[in-house]
Amino acid sequence: MSGEKKLGVGVIGAHAWAEQAHLPGYHAYDRADLVAICDTVPERAEALAKQFGIRKIYTDAHELINDSEVQMVDVCTPTDTHLPLSLAAINAGKHVISEKPLAHDAKDAFAAAALAKEKGVRTKLGFTFRYSPAIRQIKTWVDDGTLGEIFHVHGLEQNSQFLDPNYPLRQVPQGADWSQLIPSSIVGYGSHLLDLVRWCAGEYQSVIGSLHNYVPERIVRGYEGMQRIPVEDGAVALAEFASGAQGILQTSYIAVGNYPGVELRIYGSKGAAVARLVEENGIAETLHFATPDAVEFRKIDLPDTAYPPGTTLHTPWPELYYRNLIRFWVDEILDDLPGECTFYDGAKSQETVNAIVQSFRERRWVDLPKVEAQ
Repeated sequence: MSGEKKLGVGVIGAHAWAEQAHLPGYHAYDRADLVAICDTVPERAEALAKQFGIRKIYTDAHELINDSEVQMVDVCTPTDTHLPLSLAAINAGKHVISEKPLAHDAKDAFAAAALAKEKGVRTKLGFTFRYSPAIRQIKTWVDDGTLGEIFHVHGLEQNSQFLDPNYPLRQVPQGADWSQLIPSSIVGYGSHLLDLVRWCAGEYQSVIGSLHNYVPERIVRGYEGMQRIPVEDGAVALAEFASGAQGILQTSYIAVGNYPGVELRIYGSKGAAVARLVEENGIAETLHFATPDAVEFRKIDLPDTAYPPGTTLHTPWPELYYRNLIRFWVDEILDDLPGECTFYDGAKSQETVNAIVQSFRERRWVDLPKVEAQ
């Protein structure tokens, strides 16, 4: 969809994910106008401004937020800054997209969603994998009844990103208590996965989880030398849904395999579908489908229209999925379309992450929604 209307975009954060995913997405879409970029290290911002044709450079995020040409703020920064920067953008009357997680505590994420509604601005969480063409096809099959009543949902996000203890770990929150197990893969990976599963299976009713540390010593970003840190690098959970469906969830960043390591399996009364988002042999993803009268899973090839213009299955997954996310997000704002993957959805995901961690620590099932989120 193209037209004369354009959305003024300001991006905060000039690190690798901005370069690989966010900025290519805006640059490729003719309805997005890259007005400004901000980073505390001006050289980083200058390099990406030159690469993507961005007009203005800031080192102070609040100056970018207050720029009158910036209509939407993209928060692509370290985790602990997501919430304060998002709140600043909302209070300035700007639409905002934030990388996940929006907040460590679901209560704070729900509050941000409520503030955005009060201020009349749009929000989106960077749940990249909702914008996989294969995942979106499965969602269509769920919604149109192709899969029938949903019985089982299996969700996995696992790769070997941090299997090597010498590769610096970054998913350690400021102020974490190193005397107990620190939730990590369930936060960084689980937030994506729990959102995907909720999108297809509906609201969570109850969860129970197991968290574990497999690599006890590793390099941690911001610290010198090898650290003995009890970080959770693998988690598994069972879920019961309000619909009656059952779920199995697993997150790990020490499981051998390639990025992004996402698999979604949906089993219903009329059919089953498996999307595998693992970049292998130059292919970003695969989709398979089966029915009760043809139980051998067959490969599904999606039409070209399922992919953002200029992309194919050979496009690297960060760019492929984020180009899709950006075009949906920009169109939602410019054309006043129903919002998808909002801060509220992010809060629901974080609520479930928190519940899984609580269930592990208390060794019991935890019911949802939790009282403080209602």
